[in-house]
Parts: sequence; C-alpha cells; structure tokens
Amino acid sequence: MDNSIFLKTLKGEKTERPPVWFMRQAGRVLPSYLAMREKNSFQELMDSPELAAKVTLLPVYDLGVDAAILFSDILVIPQALGMGLNFADAGPKFATALKDVKDPMSILKADASKLNYIYDVIDEIMKTKPENTPLIGFCGAPLTTLCYMVQGLSTNHTFPDAVSLLYKDKVLAHKLLSAITELSIEYATTQAKHGISVFQIFETHAGLIPSELYFEMIMPYVRKISAAVMQAGTPVIFLPKGLGYGVKYIEPEDANFLSIDWQMSIEEARYLVHPEIGLQGNLDPRLLLADQKTIQEQLEKYIEFGSQNQNWIFNLGHGFIPGIPFENAKFVVDWVKATDWKRN
Repeated sequence: MDNSIFLKTLKGEKTERPPVWFMRQAGRVLPSYLAMREKNSFQELMDSPELAAKVTLLPVYDLGVDAAILFSDILVIPQALGMGLNFADAGPKFATALKDVKDPMSILKADASKLNYIYDVIDEIMKTKPENTPLIGFCGAPLTTLCYMVQGLSTNHTFPDAVSLLYKDKVLAHKLLSAITELSIEYATTQAKHGISVFQIFETHAGLIPSELYFEMIMPYVRKISAAVMQAGTPVIFLPKGLGYGVKYIEPEDANFLSIDWQMSIEEARYLVHPEIGLQGNLDPRLLLADQKTIQEQLEKYIEFGSQNQNWIFNLGHGFIPGIPFENAKFVVDWVKATDWKRN
C-alpha cells in the first residue's frame, strides 16, 4: 500500500492533499447500504464475513474515500463480556443493564471467542478490498462502553446512572473499566494481527464528565489500549469527543493522531494539541444537511490550515447523522480531492 495517501499522512510523509474518510461512512447515507438493509438485519450484516466485508467497502466505491473502516459496533465488547444484547432496528438494547444488577461483576464473564467472527470479517476484507485501500479497525473507549453497559439504553445519551457510578462507587467503576480494557486490548491487538492499518478508539462521550475526572479515572485505561496497539506496530487515532481543552493533555504516547470534534476550530486544536500528534476532523456533520454552496463556503475555510499542516486527515467531528443526502457526502469527497491545497 505504498501509494495510500492515508498511510503516507499517518507516517508523516508529504502529500498533495489531506486524505479523507468519514466516521459511520459504511451506512446511513449510502443507498447501496440501505438496499442491503432491506434484505438483511444489522445483526445478519455483521455476522456474515461476505456481507460485512461488502458493507465495509461500499464507501470506497460509492464515495471514493481514502480508507475503509471495519463494519461492526462498539458494543461487541459488552456482548463478549457476557451481556445479552439485541441489535434491533430501533437500536441496540441490552437484556439487562448493569444498573439493574446488584453485583454487576458477577454477570461479566469474558469470552474472547465471541469476537472471532469479526476477525473472519477482517480476513474477508483483506482478500476483497482494492489495492492501496487501508482498513481502519476500532473499539469503543472505556468510558463510552461503560456508559452503555451501565445504562443499557442507547437512546439516553446523558447516561445518568453511569456517570453517578464514577462518583458514588469508584471501586466498582474501576473493576468494570478494567474488565472492558482487558478484553478491548485483546480485541485490538488481534485486529492488528489480522492486518488492519490503523486502529481508532472511539470515546464518543468524553464530554460527560469534567476533563480532570476523565484524566484521573478513564485516561489510564485508554493509555493501556493505545500502548498495546502501538506495541503491535499499528498507529492509533483517538477520538475523545467533548473533551474540550483537555486535548492539550494528550501525549504522543497516547495516540498518533487525535480526532477533533466540531466544538472548537481546527486551528485552535492545533495550537492546543502536542505538535507531534497529527489531527483528524473536524467538520460539523450537520453542515452536510445544507445546500452545496453553503457546504463549499465552509470547506474553503480549511484550505489555509490544510496548506500548512501535512499531518491532518480530513474527516467529520463525529459520524454521519441520519438524513444527510448521499450527494452531499460525495460532494465533500470530490471537493477535497479536486481542491488545490497549496502544498509545495
């Protein structure tokens, strides 16, 4: 994959433009994916190596993005920890939330073999993907995974019971975070063995707690996952959505690239984040609901930054949201590729 602009950027090499991919790109906005969903449930798409590999690669063909990301879900870790989980059309739902269990640790029994089907998916992707197309692996970060396990409902994104646990019972919280982290490390390093090019840690809900508490209770576990993946020779992208000015405390040992949400400018993030750490992001996904003239006006604001910063991956501040027109997503990719980024 010597010609991959995505991997060149990760390695710090000069490129004529930033690479582009999107979080949640394998679904939601793609007509080809929606057509597959009419015939298959989400669980069926995940379980089948052939179908999951096909979904993973749809954005490469349909949108022209520079990297594919594994089609899976962050909640496979709780599932492999023994929690009953149903990936229904309305969203994933646990049979029993940890908040409703007297002794949560008693029902958690890690079974790494429950993740084997995902490695079969990766193997199928590696066999069928276009040459020079890197594959991004991922897992949910410890806090975000804990939030879903404790609360049980993906629709309540304030996670009051999970947040309360961090204040009321730190001993139990650390036990749960440790269990999540140990299995996540095995999951991440096995993905690396199966050939992923980079690993992204999704901390979607970092902003639920003060950054001081995040670095006290959560970041040590993130660092364990990052260290294990880096030791396996795979670069790490860390997305701590909502961490705010806490990004200035992220060190090069924590991540090779830091994914920035839309709540601060990319220029401000570059000022705050350690210079050895590359940046990813940070277009507001809601912008893609606008007309293309408005979108282009906002995109053009990135040209100066892109001209001065080689270690930047173009992406959204988080994933695609429902309702974004496919044409607008394609417009953004085409614009990134066609623009003169003024790199000498």
